[in-house]
Amino acid sequence: MSDERKPAEEKIVYDLRGLKCPLPVLKTRKRMAALAPGALIEIETTDPMAVIDIPHFCNEDGHQLETAEPTESGHRFLIRKKI
Repeated sequence: MSDERKPAEEKIVYDLRGLKCPLPVLKTRKRMAALAPGALIEIETTDPMAVIDIPHFCNEDGHQLETAEPTESGHRFLIRKKI
């Protein structure tokens, strides 16, 4: 049996901690415009509204919200750009 492991997929980490609504979504949208279809971006935010705004942004723009999890100081979102 082969013990080949799939390499970890590359992702861009974007630190938006300290920014308040609507800046996390606006900056995420601008950053994602330059990414290739299917690219992964991880967003870190401290804005409490991000738990509503980021999923809504993904839904509206057609991106896939892969994960959303709380962190010590806010939330982390992993988004896959629409293909």
